[in-house]
Amino acid sequence: MDLVPALEEPLRQPLKSVLGPATAKVMAEHLGLLTVGDLLHHYPRRYEERGQLTHLADLPMDEHVTVVAQVADARLHTFASAKAPRGKGQRLEVTITDGSGRLQLVFFGAGVHKPHKELLPGTRAMFAGKVSVFNRRLQLAHPAYELLRGDPEESVETWAGALIPIYPATAKLESWKIGKAIQTVLPTAQEAVEPLPDSLREGRGLVPLSEALLKIHRPHTKADIEDARSRLKWDEAFVLQVALARRRHADAQLPAVPRKPTPDGLLTAFDARLPFTLTDGQQRVSREIFDDLATSHPMHRLLQGEVGSGKTMVALRAMLAVVDAGGQAAMLAPTEVLAQQHHRSIVEMMGELAEGGMLGGAEQATKVVLLTGSMGAAARRHALLDLTTGEAGIVIGTHALIEDKVQFHDLGLVVVDEQHRFGVEQRDALRGKGKQPPHLLVMTATPIPRTVAMTVFGDLETSVLDQLPAGRSPIASHVVPAADKPHFLSRAWERVREEVENGHQAYVVCPRIGDEEDDPKKSGKKKSPEDEAEKRPPLAVLDVADQLSKGPLSGLNVEVLHGRMHPDDKDAVMRRFAAGETDVLVATTVIEVGVNVPNATAMVIMDADRFGVSQLHQLRGRVGRGSAPGLCLLVTEMPEASPARQRLGAVATTLDGFELSRIDLEQRREGDVLGQAQSGARTSLRMLAVIEDEEIIAEAREEATAVVAADPELAGLPALRTALDALLDEEREQYLEKG
Repeated sequence: MDLVPALEEPLRQPLKSVLGPATAKVMAEHLGLLTVGDLLHHYPRRYEERGQLTHLADLPMDEHVTVVAQVADARLHTFASAKAPRGKGQRLEVTITDGSGRLQLVFFGAGVHKPHKELLPGTRAMFAGKVSVFNRRLQLAHPAYELLRGDPEESVETWAGALIPIYPATAKLESWKIGKAIQTVLPTAQEAVEPLPDSLREGRGLVPLSEALLKIHRPHTKADIEDARSRLKWDEAFVLQVALARRRHADAQLPAVPRKPTPDGLLTAFDARLPFTLTDGQQRVSREIFDDLATSHPMHRLLQGEVGSGKTMVALRAMLAVVDAGGQAAMLAPTEVLAQQHHRSIVEMMGELAEGGMLGGAEQATKVVLLTGSMGAAARRHALLDLTTGEAGIVIGTHALIEDKVQFHDLGLVVVDEQHRFGVEQRDALRGKGKQPPHLLVMTATPIPRTVAMTVFGDLETSVLDQLPAGRSPIASHVVPAADKPHFLSRAWERVREEVENGHQAYVVCPRIGDEEDDPKKSGKKKSPEDEAEKRPPLAVLDVADQLSKGPLSGLNVEVLHGRMHPDDKDAVMRRFAAGETDVLVATTVIEVGVNVPNATAMVIMDADRFGVSQLHQLRGRVGRGSAPGLCLLVTEMPEASPARQRLGAVATTLDGFELSRIDLEQRREGDVLGQAQSGARTSLRMLAVIEDEEIIAEAREEATAVVAADPELAGLPALRTALDALLDEEREQYLEKG
């Protein structure tokens, strides 16, 4: 959240630059900091105390770190090298300590003179550089450093008393240089405008914004830091929730046609032919949806449910209710494979109720049409005609549904499957197809912690399906350490054969397709030295399928499926697999969502460490969909102690998607989760941690809803409007309306 005029001054201007042009350039390019306000909102990551030193023992490999330590020893060595053949080469080795561990610093060549004079034993300094390993010992080569001198006046002035702020930095700009730049602009914090209403700020005992900015950058005590954090977290949570509350308020003002199912209509006939009873969860969520559909403003609901919890059934019943009430329903799927799959399963579930206008169709029946980009011209023309005339009550399709040519007779409900694959523009384009805004139901199988739902999907009401339908089987998951224990991998393929011999089928998932040329850029430096496993490209579908057919799975019917195949070929492969003609399907993540083959009981995920936690959970949900128990094997070459292995261990130990989504969120930067991973976009959450600050977010949502209800235009709160405008520039507009 950026601030206003005084703080909108750019950090670099041709005539009067707030900072030196070189520093301003690095800040803009590497940290996304353009104005004085941006810089004031670049908060310290942590603080160092003079009396307490960073743990050198815990330094992360290959990361850019800042440490405060004392020089224990410094030695200058001479050596012979190609550049200095007569033994004139110089190397300075400095050992620093912080009581927890020791770390070696090395300087070479002409770079040894200054540190040799300054880094004497007993000297204390801040050091910044990249941690590497040499001779099995951690070291920093040519670190930048800043001496911490004993002059009390200077240290109080420059280093803010006893607490030294350590800023998120880059190799081009060390933490203390950022700190000095912030000290330069800190006086302007006095001009920060208060976005929080006075009553809210005083009622919660929060310090003024100008004071919070001073305390976060120049704290004298730990209490100062706490005061500042509490205040700055509230700002972020509140302004964001006001933006979402205004969007909800605006949506509630839109008119919509209430859709109430007719008694003894299509829905009643459908329920009567169901071979099972709905779970309590499905009944509860259906009631919430039907209540929304009956109102005269558009429903905006997010339906969250574990893989296999029966979301499609709930969505289908909502669509049937709308058709009953004289409207049409559209279901939007992210891929053609999934659209075809939904179409097939919905037609199967409805039976003669999906044969409207056909011989043998039931009297309440409607037509269910499919619309995708790769359809032939004649079939497409036919489908479009059925939509325009209202003959088709339900249409299922991909982005093709959003095209201008597609016209509906009376669109009453839009169901979007897998929210994270659709942008809000697409949602709105489809909404615009109705005479009045249609009702909206968004489905996701990615469990989202409550706070993230309140933050990312804050413009939607949320329903959660948290129980699996009866008859679903448990899935056993195991990590297969292929490098440490190759015989485990051999056993994995034996297990797949056993499943097939018992009449079942299996998936093998790979990260890559394999017909692309190896990217030359990827063969350069590796980002992670975690293990040799990182040094080879990810395993590919085409290679693995070939090796399996010739090797451990020879004699079985093995087929491949990936995103670059022709849609007709993809559909044919899926049909054969669904019909049980294929024993093993080797695929990319195209099978991640919606593919439903109850007879598939085993899944082997190759290079499982290359997938995210939520994605692994999604993939695993493709097995165990029938009455036989499921098996998921996570194959990895990562070493046992690595974070990747710990992540896989977490997936193997729990089937609770909400628990896994918390783990996922804790391991990733909040910004990525909140859709801010676009290049260059700065996440508007700098202080707020979505998981830890659950209470603040929930309270801020209540306060924001009350403020917007009382004054939707925020006429009486001009400073809040200003803060909102700063939040809602284009990048953040995308973030808020995350699709």
